[in-house]
Amino acid sequence: MKIYTRTGDAGTTSLFSGERVAKYHPRVMAYGSVDELNAHLGSARSSSPLPQVDHILERLQGLLFTLGADLATASCERKVTRISEQDTAMLEEEIDRMEESLPQLKFFILPGGTPAASAIHLARCVCRRAEREALMLPAGEISKAALAFMNRLSDHLFVLARFQNHLAGVTETPRISKAV
Repeated sequence: MKIYTRTGDAGTTSLFSGERVAKYHPRVMAYGSVDELNAHLGSARSSSPLPQVDHILERLQGLLFTLGADLATASCERKVTRISEQDTAMLEEEIDRMEESLPQLKFFILPGGTPAASAIHLARCVCRRAEREALMLPAGEISKAALAFMNRLSDHLFVLARFQNHLAGVTETPRISKAV
């Protein structure tokens, strides 16, 4: 099977339903950002995160394939595995577990730290963009569960980056304002 089909040469792509839409359609933009997010998590994994963090990243990458399929398929269309409320609950439980070992935040922090944490911070920003793009679709075309998952995932990635830095013994850098 060839990787290229030539069917997108005119600027359109197929959704799971078979419908052809412009490559700049909000649905395509949203799942494209989820694909980019997955690549950033892969970059984080190649940056030698600590084993506890790598395990989480690998699981999140699998969930992002589910999210991408969910976003590529309108809720009334073809049956695909979808993000569920349980997926979001799992993120919340993991956030709570990681935060138990982290110092309480009393200031804004600059993204950075270890190479893995830096890549996770970048992934968090891409996650926020994917959420904004998904919200551009008409109400009901994206499941509430998928939207909640994306919102919680960005929170999770923020805490995961902090967790990676904490386990690696890297101190977070506070954002310092200068008086004008």
